Amino acid sequence: MPLGSPFAMKVVIISRSDALGGAGVASLRLCLALREQGADARLLVLNRHSGDPAVQAVGWAGGNRLRWLAERADIFARNGLRRDTLFAIDTATQGCDLTRHPLVLQADVIVLGWVNQAMLSLGGVHRLCQLQKPVVWVMHDMWNCTGVCHHSGNCQEFCAQCGSCPLLPAGSQLAHRTWQRKLKLYTHNPIHFVAVSRWLAGACRRSTLMREMNISVIPNALDTLGFSPEFVNDNPWQVDAGSKVAVMGAARLDDPIKGLDRLTDALRWLAHHRPDVAHRLHVVFYGAVRNPALIDDIDLPHTYLGYVSDLQSVYRRAHIVVSASECESFGYTLAEGMACGCVAVTTGTGGQTDIVSHLKNGYVAADLSPEALAAGIAWAVENNRDRNAQHRWVADHFDLDKVASQHLKLYEQLIREQKNKKQEPSP
Repeated sequence: MPLGSPFAMKVVIISRSDALGGAGVASLRLCLALREQGADARLLVLNRHSGDPAVQAVGWAGGNRLRWLAERADIFARNGLRRDTLFAIDTATQGCDLTRHPLVLQADVIVLGWVNQAMLSLGGVHRLCQLQKPVVWVMHDMWNCTGVCHHSGNCQEFCAQCGSCPLLPAGSQLAHRTWQRKLKLYTHNPIHFVAVSRWLAGACRRSTLMREMNISVIPNALDTLGFSPEFVNDNPWQVDAGSKVAVMGAARLDDPIKGLDRLTDALRWLAHHRPDVAHRLHVVFYGAVRNPALIDDIDLPHTYLGYVSDLQSVYRRAHIVVSASECESFGYTLAEGMACGCVAVTTGTGGQTDIVSHLKNGYVAADLSPEALAAGIAWAVENNRDRNAQHRWVADHFDLDKVASQHLKLYEQLIREQKNKKQEPSP
């Protein structure tokens, strides 16, 4: 259906980006999936990278930059001038006012994605809720159910009231005050939350902020037609005959949460304890790395590709896809690799278990130790899986049409409820 069709449900999705990071990619894919199902879906972003006509940038570059700097400066002053936690924290004090944007005013449903770093403030979300339209918030990490962090790690303060945050100086009230602002927002606005995995939904239901909120579980969407399972055997990385190629990648590969050190330790363990496996393994890395030496010091054949735009070209030349993350809310790299026929190896402390079934389409490590991950890699090297079957499993669960249908069913329900509420007589 063409953009702007008067007969289509109008959906506006709001996300900081349409391409940077998994959440931005997920928002663009959801927009495309909804359009394929006949909805007039548009995506509003601060940073527009795709050329899709449904994507529109908001604000002006100077103002967006000033808001971003103001929020970062305030966090920097409150986190004890720590650079290592500067982007692990978000307070949503700065953002665009989109209440008068034409696409927002015309929308039947407002969908929020990852809206931190000066896209929307909590006050801006409240003002959108006051437009009397259904508001759906798709959660791509734990930020909605914590005070200020995106992943709690071993911290369980989000199950209380985030009174003591390990990312902040002792005695800081920033996390708790942000928690209070979120509680006020959630209490006074009928937001429907969508978690992209059962794990994330479970974390939200354990939190004091969200245990009473309306939460649905709908996974991220993947255009499985764009990820083909046919193996390409042109050997661009000079892989030894008989070896298996294992791939690990991320937008920023050395982000501590991605577990690059866990994987490199696992590979060293294999080199010393399972040379029979190590000799049959070639590891390919992609993504930004600030210190390439982190990869160079590995006792196995390996290739570092840097930034890659065509992920299919990597996965179709590989046999195994690895996620060593401490925590993933969903696990896009696993789904993408499996859609291209790879066997998945992952830790099991997040939404990855919605994608990987242990010993069926992959291996879920028993714990976060390098030895447990090494056991999974060894299993994948020694066990072949049908590439077409791997692709079909992903298509059956995460294809665009299946995910879009779940979203549209939810939107239709919320629109009906909104209309019924408006028709109710005043007390």
